[in-house]
Amino acid sequence: MKKILTLITAEIKTAFTECGYEESYAKVTLSNRPDLCEYQCNGAMAAAKAYKKKPIDIANEVVEKLSGSSLFEEVGAVMPGFINLKLKDTYLADYINAMVTEDRCGSEKAENPMTVVVDYGGANVAKPLHIGHLRSAIIGESIKRMGLFLGHNMIGDVHLGDWGLQMGLIIEELRDREPDLPYFDEGFTGEYPTEAPFTIGKLEEIYPAASAKSKEDEAFSTRAHDATLKLQNGYAPYRALWKHIMNVSIEDLKKNYGNLNVTYDLWKGESDAQQYIPGLIQELVDKGLAYESQGALVVDIAEPGDSKELPPCIVRKSDGASLYSTSDLGTIVEREKDLKPDWYIYLADKRQELHFLQVFRVAKKAGIVAPDKKMSYLGFGTMNGKDGKPFKTRAGGVMRLENLISDINQAAYEKIIENRTVSEEEAMDTARMVGLAALKYGDLSNQASKDYIFDMDRFLSFEGNTGPYILYTIVRIKSILSKYEEVEDKYTGEPEILPAASASEKDLMLLLSRYNEVVETSFEELAPHKICQYVYELANGCNRFYHDTRIITETDKKQQASWIHLITLAMEVLNNCIGLLGIEAPERM
Repeated sequence: MKKILTLITAEIKTAFTECGYEESYAKVTLSNRPDLCEYQCNGAMAAAKAYKKKPIDIANEVVEKLSGSSLFEEVGAVMPGFINLKLKDTYLADYINAMVTEDRCGSEKAENPMTVVVDYGGANVAKPLHIGHLRSAIIGESIKRMGLFLGHNMIGDVHLGDWGLQMGLIIEELRDREPDLPYFDEGFTGEYPTEAPFTIGKLEEIYPAASAKSKEDEAFSTRAHDATLKLQNGYAPYRALWKHIMNVSIEDLKKNYGNLNVTYDLWKGESDAQQYIPGLIQELVDKGLAYESQGALVVDIAEPGDSKELPPCIVRKSDGASLYSTSDLGTIVEREKDLKPDWYIYLADKRQELHFLQVFRVAKKAGIVAPDKKMSYLGFGTMNGKDGKPFKTRAGGVMRLENLISDINQAAYEKIIENRTVSEEEAMDTARMVGLAALKYGDLSNQASKDYIFDMDRFLSFEGNTGPYILYTIVRIKSILSKYEEVEDKYTGEPEILPAASASEKDLMLLLSRYNEVVETSFEELAPHKICQYVYELANGCNRFYHDTRIITETDKKQQASWIHLITLAMEVLNNCIGLLGIEAPERM
């Protein structure tokens, strides 16, 4: 169904054109003074200059033309030329009833669905996920879910770091520990084992030990570099070990990402792009885009109108090695061949802005993608401790993501168990949902590009703008609906939502009417925080309405049924929205 803002704007456009003014001036927005009106149009101010009239005179003409409108209860012109709008209760009730009968609460699917690749996660294999991986995973997952909900073909790719020096380090450390393995026997001619010679726990111990050793032992460091090169050149024993590393790592990563309700469609990595890099480099040279600079091969990316000087993109180092930029360009070549996306979305630390600007510009200059291809980089800020510095463990190290999740789930469990009215099993399951909501909402409610303070106590609060507060609101509605089931003399007629009987009821209806607009805007702007902002406002609206309205004891059964229908719709919208954030609500708390 059409967005309510679209319907209101169409009515205002008609009034502007009938008064002899361009419809482009009839832009309608939510009111920034909700105490005065619900929507507003400021177009008279802009039109005044073009038509050489006073803004208030234009506003008065438009207001006069809107008299008798079926949409508006009140339309007023206010100095110096604002047009204030209040919807009719009957019109709003009709719109809300249409939301009830429409699929997906009236949220429109995209008219022209796109194929969208979302590159998020970026974990390195053979290393445990730590809190630095949190933001990319949950922001990217939310964007993917929003796109899917709107009908787009969303493809999430974890894009693993699986081709760098860490592989050579692991191989050589494993050689030192277990030299008798067949991978290190040059005379071995049989089939390599199908079972990995290490567990994920062992692998996660090997890498840091090897990394530390390489900083102190130059010979070991050289061996690791040589092993990496042999792997990348296809040396069979090391390729067999690499496959073991990949299989063990991916199994563990899937488990840990799954604990965040994060899933991927593709488990590709830097290694998948390697076959495309030689052709890519040759094409850049043949087109005269790549040239040598201090032994390296670079491509200029500067364009007229740049506000600052931008360095060229290095696509091959002086020693012949490729870089992240080369790997990312090779990956784009692969995606164009296999997926043909309409839109690329990359999630990474905001310090990577220059890298992605370089990659996007080279991709377009080289004709790898069309000049008008949508390519977006969403750079996110850091998660900081209460001291304002990047969040650390009490010992000062980087916290493993699974430990963070475990800690917040335990804290949620302790809160739930204080007023225990449920079984141990249900308490644990509820704690998992509440803990995840606290963690994800605490992150996603911040604009992605900004740093934020991780405060477990605040995130777990059942009051204020928090995940548990949103879940509490949903559970509260479920409780009311459960009590209504026990009411014996229910309304038996055709159920419908009646025009609002109170200010808080109308406020709730107005909030619900914005649903499809909020979802669409949040996706277009890659802004999960706008979903959070809406969910919080809607939860507040539900609780105000509940506080002002005695639903279960209402004697007018038609009115009671109307309110039940309204809060059922509110619960469905809330559930849909938190689903877009990768959060789910328990049955009770």
